[in-house]
Amino acid sequence: MSVAPATPAVTSVYPVLMSSDVTAAADFYRDALGFTTTFATDWYVSLRHGDHELALLDPDHPTVPAGFGHPVRGVLINVEVDDVDAVHRRLVEEHGCTEIVPLRDEDFGQRHVIVEAPDGVLVDVIQPIPPSAEFAAAYSD
Repeated sequence: MSVAPATPAVTSVYPVLMSSDVTAAADFYRDALGFTTTFATDWYVSLRHGDHELALLDPDHPTVPAGFGHPVRGVLINVEVDDVDAVHRRLVEEHGCTEIVPLRDEDFGQRHVIVEAPDGVLVDVIQPIPPSAEFAAAYSD
């Protein structure tokens, strides 16, 4: 019987979004969502919020493989919070974010709003709420 080699431990997984303006995108995530900077250059910024990490990268940087340097597209970032109404006010009233999906309750167990962040990234700010009876059975214990 052969024994499969042990899988190395994963120590971190986080998205790196290519951004046409790394500084402006970093400002948004810091100012509007409360991230803090852990590393910053003009071509790369690493951000953290508690245990959560997000990084931004200039698509023209030489570390990006040839043919893959495209600003982010088609990305939706979920951010779960304990008070979506307060974050909604902050994003829309204080930071002028465009609502793509207005604040609303969903039968599947979310109160949320989707706004557009720099580079066309969609940020779905979510507060879990009790799901309808129809969706409650879909959740595992």
